[in-house]
Amino acid sequence: MHPAFSVIFFTVFSGVGHGLLALMGLFVALGVLPAAKWLGVVGLGLGFAAVSAGLLSSTWHLGHPERAWRAFSQWWTSWLSREGILATATYVPLVLTAWGWLVEGSLEGPFGVFACILILFCLLTVHSTGMIYATLRTIRAWHDRMTVPGYLCFALLNGALWFHAISQMFGYQTPEIALAAIIGLFLTFYIKRKYWRSIDTIPGPATPESATGLGDMGRVRLLEPP
Repeated sequence: MHPAFSVIFFTVFSGVGHGLLALMGLFVALGVLPAAKWLGVVGLGLGFAAVSAGLLSSTWHLGHPERAWRAFSQWWTSWLSREGILATATYVPLVLTAWGWLVEGSLEGPFGVFACILILFCLLTVHSTGMIYATLRTIRAWHDRMTVPGYLCFALLNGALWFHAISQMFGYQTPEIALAAIIGLFLTFYIKRKYWRSIDTIPGPATPESATGLGDMGRVRLLEPP
């Protein structure tokens, strides 16, 4: 399989951006980190840039990018549409959280609520991205119960690593941030390992006999792999 570069770019940067924003909102809302201005400028700015770059790149592999807006109208049946709506809607709590952090200097009161909404929207967006692939019954390796947890874990891991680097840069490193990165690493390894084992051990829906219609004649031996 050779996926388009835009698909890889979107998956990586969207996961990083949403993971970073969710963790930053969580740690500051809980009071683990202070709402330091430059920490917020760099962290929220990088998260915003990563999410925006990923969202824009998602239109590159469309046959008609100018029609991308039509995907928003299929939200009741399409996970792709839900992902686009959630990713776009995430900007609202992001702006409100950034206002509380950078202007008010605190994520207390209503701004804490906006931060919680931001965390929720980030998780739902990554969940929707995973569901796009997990619901494709035609591809057995994607139609797996570990697909969505894998997307969420990679977003947590990558976001935590970026968050760890940014907090170190401004001298706000805490054991909790390092712990988040460690948990993300081991959880991602566990889920990915479990996913690989799942697709290696679960038999596919088709066999050489059923695919060729020659099952009544006995076992079918392939001359060459498909």
